Amino acid sequence: MINRIFCITFLLSCAFITSAAAQPSKPYRVGVILPGGAQYTTLEGFRQGLRDLGLEEGKHIALTIKDVKGETSAADAAAGDLEKGNASLIYALTTPVVTKTKSATAKIPVVFSLGSDPVTGGLVESFAKPGGRLTGVHYLVRDLTAKRLEVLKEVMPRLARVLTYYDPANRVAVEGASLAREGAKRLGIKLIEIHISSVEDLKKKLDALRIGAADAFLFTADPLIGSHSQLVIDTAKSKKLPAMFQEQSLAAKGALVSYGQNYYDIGRLAAKYAQRIIKGDHPKDLKIETVDTVELVINLKTAKELGLKIPPAVLARADKVIK
Repeated sequence: MINRIFCITFLLSCAFITSAAAQPSKPYRVGVILPGGAQYTTLEGFRQGLRDLGLEEGKHIALTIKDVKGETSAADAAAGDLEKGNASLIYALTTPVVTKTKSATAKIPVVFSLGSDPVTGGLVESFAKPGGRLTGVHYLVRDLTAKRLEVLKEVMPRLARVLTYYDPANRVAVEGASLAREGAKRLGIKLIEIHISSVEDLKKKLDALRIGAADAFLFTADPLIGSHSQLVIDTAKSKKLPAMFQEQSLAAKGALVSYGQNYYDIGRLAAKYAQRIIKGDHPKDLKIETVDTVELVINLKTAKELGLKIPPAVLARADKVIK
Protein backbone atom coordinates (compact mmCIF):
# COMPACT_ATOMS: atom_id res chain seq x y z
CA MET A 1 0.00 0.00 0.00
CA ILE A 2 2.80 2.39 0.91
CA ASN A 3 4.57 1.63 -2.36
CA ARG A 4 1.34 2.26 -4.29
CA ILE A 5 0.82 5.63 -2.58
CA PHE A 6 4.43 6.55 -3.29
CA CYS A 7 4.07 5.67 -6.98
CA ILE A 8 0.86 7.68 -7.33
CA THR A 9 2.42 10.67 -5.59
CA PHE A 10 5.51 10.41 -7.77
CA LEU A 11 3.46 10.26 -10.99
CA LEU A 12 1.32 13.21 -9.97
CA SER A 13 4.45 15.23 -9.17
CA CYS A 14 5.93 14.41 -12.57
CA ALA A 15 2.70 15.41 -14.29
CA PHE A 16 2.69 18.72 -12.41
CA ILE A 17 6.32 19.44 -13.31
CA THR A 18 5.72 18.53 -16.97
CA SER A 19 2.64 20.75 -17.09
CA ALA A 20 4.52 23.67 -15.52
CA ALA A 21 7.40 23.27 -17.94
CA ALA A 22 4.95 23.32 -20.87
CA GLN A 23 3.55 26.68 -19.80
CA PRO A 24 5.10 29.51 -21.86
CA SER A 25 7.15 32.13 -20.04
CA LYS A 26 5.78 35.63 -19.78
CA PRO A 27 5.95 37.65 -23.03
CA TYR A 28 8.89 40.01 -23.42
CA ARG A 29 7.51 43.52 -22.88
CA VAL A 30 8.30 46.06 -25.59
CA GLY A 31 7.12 49.66 -25.43
CA VAL A 32 6.60 51.55 -28.69
CA ILE A 33 6.63 55.36 -28.80
CA LEU A 34 5.62 56.98 -32.10
CA PRO A 35 4.23 60.31 -33.26
CA GLY A 36 1.35 58.78 -35.23
CA GLY A 37 0.61 59.31 -38.93
CA ALA A 38 2.76 57.40 -41.42
CA GLN A 39 4.80 55.91 -38.56
CA TYR A 40 2.00 53.40 -38.07
CA THR A 41 3.23 51.90 -41.34
CA THR A 42 6.64 51.49 -39.68
CA LEU A 43 4.96 49.82 -36.71
CA GLU A 44 3.14 47.40 -39.02
CA GLY A 45 6.50 46.47 -40.54
CA PHE A 46 8.01 46.02 -37.07
CA ARG A 47 5.21 43.64 -36.11
CA GLN A 48 5.66 41.65 -39.32
CA GLY A 49 9.41 41.55 -38.77
CA LEU A 50 8.89 40.09 -35.30
CA ARG A 51 6.58 37.42 -36.74
CA ASP A 52 9.12 36.61 -39.45
CA LEU A 53 11.65 36.01 -36.68
CA GLY A 54 9.33 33.66 -34.82
CA LEU A 55 8.27 36.17 -32.15
CA GLU A 56 4.50 36.00 -31.90
CA GLU A 57 2.72 38.98 -30.38
CA GLY A 58 0.81 37.98 -27.27
CA LYS A 59 2.86 34.81 -26.86
CA HIS A 60 6.51 35.86 -27.05
CA ILE A 61 6.13 39.64 -27.28
CA ALA A 62 3.74 42.08 -25.60
CA LEU A 63 3.64 45.53 -27.22
CA THR A 64 2.56 48.65 -25.34
CA ILE A 65 1.86 51.42 -27.86
CA LYS A 66 2.30 55.08 -26.87
CA ASP A 67 1.10 57.47 -29.62
CA VAL A 68 2.15 61.03 -28.74
CA LYS A 69 0.19 62.38 -31.76
CA GLY A 70 2.93 64.71 -32.90
CA GLU A 71 3.39 66.36 -29.49
CA THR A 72 7.03 65.46 -28.95
CA SER A 73 7.03 66.71 -25.37
CA ALA A 74 4.68 63.86 -24.46
CA ALA A 75 7.43 61.34 -25.30
CA ASP A 76 9.18 62.21 -22.01
CA ALA A 77 6.34 60.90 -19.86
CA ALA A 78 5.69 57.96 -22.19
CA ALA A 79 9.31 56.78 -21.99
CA GLY A 80 9.49 57.29 -18.25
CA ASP A 81 6.28 55.33 -17.71
CA LEU A 82 7.56 52.42 -19.79
CA GLU A 83 10.82 52.20 -17.87
CA LYS A 84 9.07 52.49 -14.49
CA GLY A 85 6.57 49.87 -15.64
CA ASN A 86 9.44 47.43 -16.20
CA ALA A 87 9.26 47.25 -19.98
CA SER A 88 12.33 45.40 -21.24
CA LEU A 89 12.85 47.41 -24.42
CA ILE A 90 11.58 50.58 -26.11
CA TYR A 91 11.14 50.96 -29.86
CA ALA A 92 11.13 54.73 -30.59
CA LEU A 93 10.31 56.32 -33.94
CA THR A 94 11.55 59.68 -35.33
CA THR A 95 14.47 61.75 -34.07
CA PRO A 96 12.61 64.03 -31.62
CA VAL A 97 10.89 61.06 -29.98
CA VAL A 98 14.16 59.11 -29.75
CA THR A 99 15.91 62.14 -28.23
CA LYS A 100 13.21 62.54 -25.57
CA THR A 101 13.20 58.80 -24.90
CA LYS A 102 16.93 58.77 -24.27
CA SER A 103 16.84 61.73 -21.89
CA ALA A 104 13.84 60.40 -19.96
CA THR A 105 15.28 56.94 -19.29
CA ALA A 106 18.39 55.59 -17.58
CA LYS A 107 18.73 51.85 -18.13
CA ILE A 108 16.28 50.48 -20.68
CA PRO A 109 17.61 49.49 -24.16
CA VAL A 110 16.21 51.57 -27.03
CA VAL A 111 15.83 50.49 -30.66
CA PHE A 112 15.12 53.39 -33.01
CA SER A 113 14.03 54.21 -36.53
CA LEU A 114 14.93 57.81 -37.36
CA GLY A 115 15.43 60.04 -40.37
CA SER A 116 18.43 62.12 -39.30
CA ASP A 117 22.05 61.36 -38.38
CA PRO A 118 22.09 59.85 -34.84
CA VAL A 119 25.79 60.63 -34.41
CA THR A 120 25.58 64.37 -35.10
CA GLY A 121 22.38 64.39 -33.06
CA GLY A 122 24.33 63.14 -30.02
CA LEU A 123 22.33 59.92 -29.67
CA VAL A 124 25.17 57.43 -30.31
CA GLU A 125 28.96 57.46 -30.57
CA SER A 126 29.21 56.02 -34.08
CA PHE A 127 27.30 53.95 -36.62
CA ALA A 128 29.67 50.98 -36.24
CA LYS A 129 29.76 51.07 -32.42
CA PRO A 130 26.79 52.94 -30.93
CA GLY A 131 28.40 52.69 -27.50
CA GLY A 132 25.34 53.05 -25.30
CA ARG A 133 21.75 51.89 -24.81
CA LEU A 134 20.57 52.96 -28.27
CA THR A 135 20.84 51.40 -31.72
CA GLY A 136 18.62 50.80 -34.74
CA VAL A 137 17.84 51.97 -38.25
CA HIS A 138 18.74 55.27 -39.89
CA TYR A 139 16.97 56.38 -43.06
CA LEU A 140 16.83 59.55 -45.16
CA VAL A 141 14.07 62.07 -44.56
CA ARG A 142 15.70 65.43 -43.94
CA ASP A 143 18.57 64.76 -46.34
CA LEU A 144 16.15 64.13 -49.22
CA THR A 145 14.35 67.45 -48.81
CA ALA A 146 16.08 69.20 -51.72
CA LYS A 147 15.75 66.14 -53.96
CA ARG A 148 12.08 65.89 -53.08
CA LEU A 149 11.66 69.48 -54.28
CA GLU A 150 13.50 68.67 -57.53
CA VAL A 151 11.18 65.74 -58.18
CA LEU A 152 8.16 67.93 -57.49
CA LYS A 153 9.47 70.42 -60.06
CA GLU A 154 9.77 67.60 -62.61
CA VAL A 155 6.22 66.47 -61.85
CA MET A 156 4.98 70.08 -62.15
CA PRO A 157 7.30 71.90 -64.60
CA ARG A 158 5.53 75.26 -64.03
CA LEU A 159 5.98 75.06 -60.27
CA ALA A 160 6.75 78.54 -58.88
CA ARG A 161 5.50 78.68 -55.24
CA VAL A 162 5.81 75.88 -52.72
CA LEU A 163 4.26 75.88 -49.26
CA THR A 164 5.68 74.10 -46.22
CA TYR A 165 4.68 73.95 -42.55
CA TYR A 166 7.09 73.22 -39.71
CA ASP A 167 7.79 73.83 -36.03
CA PRO A 168 10.73 76.27 -35.63
CA ALA A 169 11.41 74.79 -32.18
CA ASN A 170 12.25 71.43 -33.77
CA ARG A 171 15.95 71.20 -34.72
CA VAL A 172 15.47 68.58 -37.44
CA ALA A 173 12.54 70.48 -38.95
CA VAL A 174 14.57 73.70 -39.06
CA GLU A 175 17.42 71.89 -40.79
CA GLY A 176 14.98 70.41 -43.29
CA ALA A 177 13.46 73.82 -43.98
CA SER A 178 16.95 75.21 -44.57
CA LEU A 179 17.61 72.50 -47.16
CA ALA A 180 14.26 73.26 -48.79
CA ARG A 181 15.15 76.96 -48.87
CA GLU A 182 18.47 76.29 -50.56
CA GLY A 183 16.87 73.92 -53.06
CA ALA A 184 14.10 76.38 -53.87
CA LYS A 185 16.62 79.14 -54.52
CA ARG A 186 18.59 76.91 -56.86
CA LEU A 187 15.42 75.97 -58.79
CA GLY A 188 14.02 79.49 -58.91
CA ILE A 189 11.05 78.57 -56.69
CA LYS A 190 9.57 80.72 -53.94
CA LEU A 191 9.35 78.79 -50.66
CA ILE A 192 6.47 79.89 -48.46
CA GLU A 193 7.33 78.92 -44.87
CA ILE A 194 4.57 78.79 -42.28
CA HIS A 195 5.56 78.18 -38.67
CA ILE A 196 3.38 76.04 -36.42
CA SER A 197 3.73 75.34 -32.72
CA SER A 198 1.07 72.73 -31.94
CA VAL A 199 -1.57 70.52 -33.47
CA GLU A 200 -4.23 73.16 -32.86
CA ASP A 201 -2.05 75.79 -34.49
CA LEU A 202 -1.61 73.54 -37.53
CA LYS A 203 -5.37 73.02 -37.82
CA LYS A 204 -6.03 76.77 -37.65
CA LYS A 205 -3.45 77.56 -40.31
CA LEU A 206 -4.70 74.82 -42.59
CA ASP A 207 -8.23 76.20 -42.25
CA ALA A 208 -6.92 79.66 -43.13
CA LEU A 209 -5.15 78.45 -46.28
CA ARG A 210 -6.55 80.15 -49.38
CA ILE A 211 -7.02 78.38 -52.70
CA GLY A 212 -4.28 79.61 -55.03
CA ALA A 213 -1.94 80.71 -52.22
CA ALA A 214 0.69 78.26 -53.50
CA ASP A 215 1.25 75.81 -56.34
CA ALA A 216 2.08 72.81 -54.14
CA PHE A 217 2.81 71.60 -50.61
CA LEU A 218 6.22 70.14 -49.70
CA PHE A 219 6.74 67.98 -46.62
CA THR A 220 9.82 68.85 -44.58
CA ALA A 221 11.09 66.62 -41.77
CA ASP A 222 8.68 67.55 -38.98
CA PRO A 223 7.03 64.79 -36.90
CA LEU A 224 4.15 67.09 -35.96
CA ILE A 225 3.25 67.45 -39.64
CA GLY A 226 3.95 63.79 -40.28
CA SER A 227 1.67 62.70 -37.46
CA HIS A 228 -1.21 64.62 -39.04
CA SER A 229 -0.32 63.90 -42.65
CA GLN A 230 -3.83 62.74 -43.51
CA LEU A 231 -5.26 66.05 -42.34
CA VAL A 232 -2.72 67.91 -44.49
CA ILE A 233 -3.46 65.68 -47.50
CA ASP A 234 -7.23 66.08 -47.19
CA THR A 235 -6.98 69.86 -46.72
CA ALA A 236 -4.59 70.19 -49.64
CA LYS A 237 -6.90 68.23 -51.94
CA SER A 238 -9.91 70.27 -50.86
CA LYS A 239 -8.00 73.44 -51.75
CA LYS A 240 -6.63 72.08 -55.04
CA LEU A 241 -3.08 71.94 -53.72
CA PRO A 242 -0.85 69.06 -54.89
CA ALA A 243 1.13 67.54 -52.01
CA MET A 244 4.59 65.96 -51.96
CA PHE A 245 5.29 63.63 -49.01
CA GLN A 246 8.08 61.34 -47.87
CA GLU A 247 6.46 57.89 -47.75
CA GLN A 248 4.56 55.81 -50.27
CA SER A 249 1.62 54.97 -48.00
CA LEU A 250 0.78 58.70 -48.03
CA ALA A 251 0.62 58.75 -51.82
CA ALA A 252 -1.81 55.85 -51.55
CA LYS A 253 -3.84 57.95 -49.12
CA GLY A 254 -4.23 60.88 -51.50
CA ALA A 255 -0.97 62.82 -51.78
CA LEU A 256 0.01 63.54 -55.39
CA VAL A 257 3.52 62.14 -55.03
CA SER A 258 5.92 60.66 -52.50
CA TYR A 259 9.69 60.31 -52.63
CA GLY A 260 11.57 58.51 -49.89
CA GLN A 261 12.05 55.24 -48.08
CA ASN A 262 9.55 52.45 -47.53
CA TYR A 263 8.57 52.76 -43.85
CA TYR A 264 7.18 49.23 -43.72
CA ASP A 265 10.57 47.78 -44.71
CA ILE A 266 12.28 50.01 -42.14
CA GLY A 267 10.06 48.60 -39.40
CA ARG A 268 10.81 45.01 -40.48
CA LEU A 269 14.53 45.74 -40.30
CA ALA A 270 14.21 47.29 -36.83
CA ALA A 271 12.61 44.07 -35.58
CA LYS A 272 15.95 42.29 -36.05
CA TYR A 273 17.53 44.63 -33.50
CA ALA A 274 14.77 43.90 -31.01
CA GLN A 275 15.25 40.17 -31.49
CA ARG A 276 19.01 40.36 -30.92
CA ILE A 277 18.57 42.39 -27.73
CA ILE A 278 15.96 39.89 -26.51
CA LYS A 279 18.53 37.12 -27.13
CA GLY A 280 21.02 38.96 -24.95
CA ASP A 281 23.05 41.20 -27.28
CA HIS A 282 23.84 44.71 -26.05
CA PRO A 283 22.80 47.76 -28.14
CA LYS A 284 26.30 49.25 -27.85
CA ASP A 285 27.65 46.46 -30.05
CA LEU A 286 24.91 46.42 -32.71
CA LYS A 287 25.91 48.35 -35.82
CA ILE A 288 23.38 50.95 -37.01
CA GLU A 289 22.10 50.27 -40.51
CA THR A 290 21.29 53.04 -43.00
CA VAL A 291 18.48 52.48 -45.50
CA ASP A 292 19.18 54.59 -48.58
CA THR A 293 16.93 52.98 -51.21
CA VAL A 294 14.32 55.51 -52.32
CA GLU A 295 11.01 55.04 -54.08
CA LEU A 296 9.02 57.42 -56.26
CA VAL A 297 5.26 56.92 -56.10
CA ILE A 298 2.72 58.94 -58.11
CA ASN A 299 -1.03 58.98 -57.56
CA LEU A 300 -2.70 59.45 -60.95
CA LYS A 301 -6.15 59.47 -59.34
CA THR A 302 -5.17 62.54 -57.32
CA ALA A 303 -3.56 64.11 -60.38
CA LYS A 304 -6.84 63.73 -62.26
CA GLU A 305 -8.82 65.27 -59.39
CA LEU A 306 -6.44 68.23 -59.37
CA GLY A 307 -6.49 68.59 -63.16
CA LEU A 308 -2.78 67.82 -63.54
CA LYS A 309 -1.04 65.93 -66.34
CA ILE A 310 2.10 64.12 -65.19
CA PRO A 311 4.97 64.20 -67.74
CA PRO A 312 5.44 60.74 -69.33
CA ALA A 313 9.17 60.74 -68.53
CA VAL A 314 8.42 61.10 -64.82
CA LEU A 315 5.78 58.37 -64.92
CA ALA A 316 8.26 56.04 -66.58
CA ARG A 317 10.68 56.58 -63.67
CA ALA A 318 8.12 55.95 -60.95
CA ASP A 319 8.52 52.82 -58.84
CA LYS A 320 4.76 52.70 -58.36
CA VAL A 321 1.83 54.43 -60.04
CA ILE A 322 -1.52 54.51 -58.26
CA LYS A 323 -4.48 54.62 -60.67
